Amino acid sequence: MRRLNFHHLHYFWAVAKEGNLTRAAEALHVSQSALSTQIRVLEDQLGHPLFIRSGRSLRLTEAGQLVLDYAETIFALGSELQDTLQNTQEANQTLRIGSVATLSRNFQENLLRPFLGREDLVLTLESGSVDELLERLALHKLDVVLTNQAVSADSQRTWQCRLLHRQPVCLIGPPRQDSRPFDLHRDLQQARLIVPGRSSDVRSQFDVYCSGQGLTPRICAEVDDMALLRLLARDSGDMALLPAVVVQDELRSGALQLYAEVPQIAERFYAVTLQRQFRLSILEELLGQPGVPDAASAPEAL
Repeated sequence: MRRLNFHHLHYFWAVAKEGNLTRAAEALHVSQSALSTQIRVLEDQLGHPLFIRSGRSLRLTEAGQLVLDYAETIFALGSELQDTLQNTQEANQTLRIGSVATLSRNFQENLLRPFLGREDLVLTLESGSVDELLERLALHKLDVVLTNQAVSADSQRTWQCRLLHRQPVCLIGPPRQDSRPFDLHRDLQQARLIVPGRSSDVRSQFDVYCSGQGLTPRICAEVDDMALLRLLARDSGDMALLPAVVVQDELRSGALQLYAEVPQIAERFYAVTLQRQFRLSILEELLGQPGVPDAASAPEAL
């Protein structure tokens, strides 16, 4: 077999990702006829058809799917090589971090704090959904994704998901006037409660816990965004369910009070990376910290 032409493979990869010859040609800045010719050359070289026409779209054959899997790996390794060599040549290292929009900003700042004054490091920070960030990670446009939900590898992506930290989930609110210790079963059902949205793993754990304990909390708001949940916890006068790290400053100042840790419930923070032949030393330094600072210095529950 002749040596594989990587230009042809790249053209095939672009068409497979677009699912349409016209759009792929526009993205590659080549004519549709020239692109079609390059695909046919690759098919002839490999001895298998790679696409089946389905209306105006192109669908991969079984051989085409196999070639796409190899192409993804080949181009990912190429991007990794460029990233690695570029970082070794530059005076300043660059670390590209994506974080899901629901992740606590305090947690992120605590994680990054030891690196913020580094003269040899440039940090780029992005926010988005898990799917958006993982797609950018797959394209080597990010070095790591920070998330509060575990991500599993599949046939297309060999993610590495590392647990960074586990934070207890608490009931938090304005300073209590009642001198009695907070009793979860007695006091929870009497208070108005702000909780994370139903898509949150913390919310799912809380619902399961309440069901098992026979508790029916008075939920007055469901909030997906941690920054907004923090503001409502601080300003509404209602009780909130959230990790203490989210409101660590308010707890330290006394503006809010930690009533109780909810048993059996925790938020977990993960770092998702690609499997790499060469590890970025600065990324390993970030993820290898012995412990992530949290709200441990906040007042204890009453």
